[in-house]
Amino acid sequence: MIAPPPRWVRRLVLAPLVVLLAVVFVPTTLMLALVVGAMLTWVLPGRLRVLRVLWMLSFYAVWDAAALVGFFVLWVASGFGLVMRRPGMQRAHVTFARVMLDVLFWQVRWTLRLRVVVEAPTGARLPDVPLLVVSRHAGPGDSFILVHMLLGRARRAPAVVLKDTLQWDPAIDLFLHRLPAAFVTPASRRRAGQPGAAETITRISGDLGPDGALVLFPEGGNVTPRRRLGRIATLRARGKDALADRAERMPHVMVPHAGGFLSALDAVADDAAVLIVAHTGLERLVTVKDVWRELPMDKTIVLGGRLTPVAHLPADAEGRELWLFDQWERVDAWITERDADRPTVRARRDRTR
Repeated sequence: MIAPPPRWVRRLVLAPLVVLLAVVFVPTTLMLALVVGAMLTWVLPGRLRVLRVLWMLSFYAVWDAAALVGFFVLWVASGFGLVMRRPGMQRAHVTFARVMLDVLFWQVRWTLRLRVVVEAPTGARLPDVPLLVVSRHAGPGDSFILVHMLLGRARRAPAVVLKDTLQWDPAIDLFLHRLPAAFVTPASRRRAGQPGAAETITRISGDLGPDGALVLFPEGGNVTPRRRLGRIATLRARGKDALADRAERMPHVMVPHAGGFLSALDAVADDAAVLIVAHTGLERLVTVKDVWRELPMDKTIVLGGRLTPVAHLPADAEGRELWLFDQWERVDAWITERDADRPTVRARRDRTR
């Protein structure tokens, strides 16, 4: 994706354009879109797919604009940025983000018929220690779902390390620049002196408080068959045939990159804990065609987690890397078990045999 423009362009051009779009263009365009969409839906079969897509695009434009206005109000309230890093102002940003994501996911549930279920013991509560949240990465929007769960259910202030191209979205750009999060420029575009992912993760991990949660996706991208096979081939090229054999028996996940995870462990407080997150329900949505075919999704996304204190992990880097690999085997087995419980999945597989 194209590199984002400089910050002054994003603040003075992109952000106002989004607000202008929502105020001036979206109401009239939406009415036209609904009429055209209804006509297309009548011609093209598919459970109101056209209407759902047009509605979500329009809603997101308004939602993004509302978030920008809210962040502008918070900026003014912070003395035009003078006390932006004060704890009270940081809490205000986290609360506002929680409310905005609640609104967004309310609309997603209504329009796309998505439901999120968290598997956790009744009354279970995360300890008041810094968390390293290590999650699989599969399906569109899974990072949004995870951050929403951390903000809402867990009442955590998530810290995220993301690709710099996400700064094209003005609301995400503004929010994450005001919290202990960071955007990383790929090595191909990184200027001399710019920190990479490992350096950024180390800096953020060292600043995590008892209500903080650093989110990591060690697979590095959404799972696809090509990427998965490429990781296995890399293991064999490095002479790690035993690990490659184990990876071939994990059809749902990719071999995790341990670099960022190891950097975080070296920097985080001694009392921190690692939360391994598994989820299932979106992994078959790989391409735009897949998403279109499944609309409305009518899906239940299930999340599960396993908590381990950092003190219980191996002390050496190699041992920690193998520990992470072991956790990914558990994640794959967890997904296999839940897939077997879904009749729609079994029926679909039977039809393809």
